Amino acid sequence: MKIIGIVGSPRGVKGNTGRLMMEALRAAEEAGATVETVALPGGTVLPCKACDTCHKKGYCPQKDDFMGIKARILESDGVALASPNYICGVSAQMKAFMDRCCGVVHRMEFEGKYGVSVVTSGGGDEKPIADYMNHFMITTGITTVGSVWATIGSFSGDEFPAEISQKAAALGRKLVRDWENHISTPEVEYRKEQFLERMRSLIMYRKEEWPSEYEYWQKHHGF
Repeated sequence: MKIIGIVGSPRGVKGNTGRLMMEALRAAEEAGATVETVALPGGTVLPCKACDTCHKKGYCPQKDDFMGIKARILESDGVALASPNYICGVSAQMKAFMDRCCGVVHRMEFEGKYGVSVVTSGGGDEKPIADYMNHFMITTGITTVGSVWATIGSFSGDEFPAEISQKAAALGRKLVRDWENHISTPEVEYRKEQFLERMRSLIMYRKEEWPSEYEYWQKHHGF
């Protein structure tokens, strides 16, 4: 299994969010996966310009790292998304990446991959952000298997408490195990199927305006 970890933090893998993600990914490596990481410090993936090119032609014309990151995800089997809690949401860096995936979402282009989410904060409320990132992954076709988070202000020192480290490691192992055994929950499968039908209706409705996506659906999902 090949996993790509994407951390949307200006501190990259050296910040709290990146370090927690790496605890999960190290456990995944010990379980047999190969791992690579991508940091989004800001400016490497620009905000979406709403030009519609991805829908019409199948690629984004902006000259930044997005298309390369997308290609690396397509070559992977698993995805870990990691973001700090910035004012009750994901970081601007992560949101820019997610917004640029609008064409991916319309195609559910990451179908077959498995994913997890990682969140840290200074004072709490991590779960809604983890749920949001997992929901985003579901809309891209990814089968999500869980999340882990840490409230940095709840402990002292630079190291994560043993309980949090253990949860991160367990999540990394679960990502590998569930991918290997094609395990998914009924809830995740239901949500994927519901979103697939939603996109099927949308692409059929806009097929003249979005020829690239319509052709993708004809080939991969069928009408």
